[in-house]
Amino acid sequence: MSGKYFNGVKTMGLFVLMWVVLLGIGSFVNGGQWLWAFALFGVFGTFYGYWNSDKLAIRAMHARPVTEVEQPAMYRIVRELSAEANQPMPALYVSPTQAPNAFATGRNPKNAAVCCTEGILQILDERELRGVLGHELQHVYNRDILIGSVAAAFAGIITALAQMMFFFGGGGNNRDNPLGPLGMIAMLILAPIAATLIRMAISRTREYDADEDGATLTGDPLALASALRKLERGTAARPLPADPKLENVSHMMIANPFKAEGLANLFATHPPMDQRIGRLEEMARRNGQYF
Repeated sequence: MSGKYFNGVKTMGLFVLMWVVLLGIGSFVNGGQWLWAFALFGVFGTFYGYWNSDKLAIRAMHARPVTEVEQPAMYRIVRELSAEANQPMPALYVSPTQAPNAFATGRNPKNAAVCCTEGILQILDERELRGVLGHELQHVYNRDILIGSVAAAFAGIITALAQMMFFFGGGGNNRDNPLGPLGMIAMLILAPIAATLIRMAISRTREYDADEDGATLTGDPLALASALRKLERGTAARPLPADPKLENVSHMMIANPFKAEGLANLFATHPPMDQRIGRLEEMARRNGQYF
């Protein structure tokens, strides 16, 4: 079984698990009669976030469109990789932050945008930048924006249902509620945590896929591995500030832009860098590349 196929199965399994949590909670809220109302709200939120994902992310990072004269290397690399993948050329942006990172967004390849920060453009050479841009383009080609939007909507619905159960009594009569008062409190706390962990697991799975697919597109997994090493050091030295707008788009970035220490690692949207680098190096060995 290929790594990509396994990740696809894992993503589907995680969505099923999220549905189980969602339906389990919803069944206790007034007999489950409000479950579909929350589901419809989640669908609307997913659609809005998915349709406007490029605008929301670009705005949060204060990015601006750049011309080929300003960023000839970015244009050359993305044009070549888009042609190789037989996909349209996305819009290119640069964010005026020294925190090294990059992300791609957009609801489909025809409405995609790729953004690099000034910081990443300063620390990567052209070969490493090609590896990063290949990774980001694959997020668009793999429809990861949709997957991330759906996962976020599910997590939001689960959290809202858990809060509704707590504040409005769930089944309406606590004596008839099989969870009991303590169980209700536990559900309020544990259900959102479970939803968040599942969402993070889905995000991590998509990162592994983008690494593998991006390295296949460029034919140079070691370039991406080298870039990830620099990004690990760079994001630790220059993390982004803890801002809700930035936190909402952080899962799109190639590297975790915040300081992840202690329990924060449990909720990180990105896999550990050493694991990602190890997978890329193993991929290079399988391809007969040495370092």
